[in-house]
Amino acid sequence: MRLLRFLLVGVFFGIVMTKSEAISWFRIQEMFRFQSFHMYGIIGVAVVVGVAMQYLIKMFNLKNIFGDVIQFQEKPKIYTANLFGGFIFGLGWAMTGACPGPLYVLVGHGHWIVLIIILSALFGTLVYGALKSKLPH
Repeated sequence: MRLLRFLLVGVFFGIVMTKSEAISWFRIQEMFRFQSFHMYGIIGVAVVVGVAMQYLIKMFNLKNIFGDVIQFQEKPKIYTANLFGGFIFGLGWAMTGACPGPLYVLVGHGHWIVLIIILSALFGTLVYGALKSKLPH
């Protein structure tokens, strides 16, 4: 029964991504070329909703689906690895025309070629995991 919740959230996420055109390669390219405000508006709304949700979670001591109180931990200050990682993420986003969330929505729409991007991201994650101890953190 718990898995049904996740399935419903995923379906809702897919519908929102589709209806907002956030899975459109053309919309993403417009964003990176500063030709349209559309994607910036979607990202801005997501940030505002995230901040509001974090405030409400803290204010009401909300619990997760397992009944544990949700706790937030302080993040370390930005350092070079964050900037480098963000640059690589943005480069991949610009090259493929999709960020990780909408990739799964595109597979759901039947664009099977996107599986190559997902597999490449997973491979990159495995490589990072293998090299993590040798990288400057």
